[in-house]
Amino acid sequence: MAQKFGNGRWVQEGYLDNRVEGTVVGRITFAAIGPVDVYLRGNFKGEIAGQMIQFRNRHFEDDDVAGQVIGDMENPQIGDVNLMSFDPHPNLVPHPYIEWFSLRKNHYRFELEPEDAWIVKGDAVSAFDAQSHLIRASLVGQVAAKSAPEESDWV
Repeated sequence: MAQKFGNGRWVQEGYLDNRVEGTVVGRITFAAIGPVDVYLRGNFKGEIAGQMIQFRNRHFEDDDVAGQVIGDMENPQIGDVNLMSFDPHPNLVPHPYIEWFSLRKNHYRFELEPEDAWIVKGDAVSAFDAQSHLIRASLVGQVAAKSAPEESDWV
């Protein structure tokens, strides 16, 4: 089942960094939970591939229902990118679309208005360098440890 974070309204702000091939790291602030570090295997698609994006949701709502619905989500979020793009489908108006699967196979996604997300450029990128490096360094061991093949009963 997909968790859409209350149609996106429970996503306040954050950033995601795909400047290292094969990984997306960052931090997302959710209603009722606060900041959650993210380490995902995979890449952005389209014009944001290999970039860093930042977002701030002007439709954010921090309500009691958020805690009941998403209060038990994994923290940090470790898993795999499904689709992250600013233009996710040719039949839809381009908009930020963020979707991933956690290691526990929970499916998460949120969509934002086009004006609520942007590619981070120039000197603004360096403001996130230390944080991205710290997230990558602190969570890479959990990704490797949890991504080992599960034991099988097959002989």
